[in-house]
Amino acid sequence: MSAPESSSLNVEAAVRDRYGAAANAAEAALCCPVSYDTQYLQVIPPEIIERDYGCGDPSRYLQAGDDVLDLGSGGGKICYIASQVVGESGSVIGVDINDDMLGLARQYQDEVAAKIGYRNTDFRKGRIQDLRLNVDAFERWLADHPVSTVADWMAAEAEADRLRQTAPLVGDDSVDAVVSNCVLNLVRNEDRQQLFADVFRVLRHGGRAVISDIVSDEDVPESLQNDAHLWSGCISGAFREDRFLEAFEQAGFYGLEIVSRQEEPWAVVEGIEFRSLTVRAWKGNTGACLERNQAVIYNGPWKAVLDDNDQELHRGHRMAVCDKTYRLLSRPPYAGHVTLLPPAAEIASDSAAEFDCDTTSYRPAAETKKGGGGLNILPGDGGDCCGDTGCC
Repeated sequence: MSAPESSSLNVEAAVRDRYGAAANAAEAALCCPVSYDTQYLQVIPPEIIERDYGCGDPSRYLQAGDDVLDLGSGGGKICYIASQVVGESGSVIGVDINDDMLGLARQYQDEVAAKIGYRNTDFRKGRIQDLRLNVDAFERWLADHPVSTVADWMAAEAEADRLRQTAPLVGDDSVDAVVSNCVLNLVRNEDRQQLFADVFRVLRHGGRAVISDIVSDEDVPESLQNDAHLWSGCISGAFREDRFLEAFEQAGFYGLEIVSRQEEPWAVVEGIEFRSLTVRAWKGNTGACLERNQAVIYNGPWKAVLDDNDQELHRGHRMAVCDKTYRLLSRPPYAGHVTLLPPAAEIASDSAAEFDCDTTSYRPAAETKKGGGGLNILPGDGGDCCGDTGCC
């Protein structure tokens, strides 16, 4: 899923120090320039805009009413854009571990709320690879229980685990969309599996992750991974492009799309190209595979495609699918790419047999033919459909 683990470099310290400084003074070269919808920038204080560091705009893929989580929210720019996109009926949670960045974001909550007419943002302190631990709550506990012995350290670990279980920073199945902007590459390689698992955990069924990040076209060598400046500058921790998508798949996401890819590289280091990539991925490919006599016709343009369950859909053919796949293909990102054919006779879920999703098969027309409608012309009628009747 990632390049070899970094060895001696303290990634978290390098990122903390650089972004702490960047919260107090703008750093022009930190990640690549991005164009945002200007209508949403008017209410955001210039201080936040000047100290925003990203490589894409995942807020473009949000909609009214969404409950949104922004990973590595920094000074809050994406959160304040998202708060306007989702509207008063939606909500936005920003998670960051950097106190300077959190202070910048929280400083303007009331001001932005007054301008847009509602307040729907909440900035929380936590590590994006550990979305269960509320660091603010943990730090309050540590203030009353300083750690000076091994026993103290073990007690602190127990308290952290208790907080994760009883008062998680972000709950299970609690948001419609997870976004982030040039942040995942700042996480240590060894923490990335947990990071993607946590993103999957907090999303509701049918929710999606929209992640903008810096990727590389080749593996980043260990010599670059041990460079603190390059790592905190979104270079050394870059995912290799194909492995970035594989990380979503391995976490259980489906329907992956590259919705934006920077054509020219943002940076080239030792011949390796680094560019911005935005990926959208969905949660919901879970549940039993039941035979309910449903079918889909893949509309093209490819002769055949392979879905995320490794089932082939042949263009123009009635493909037999299970109920789970049928429902998945009825909604984004697949809606419009297939024609849905309901069964001729409904089969209740509790009486449906198991469907073998490991095979690719055609559905006989009779199983999805409901009858009624159309001309019922008997053999030998000799009728001319396009004659005087004008039926065509």
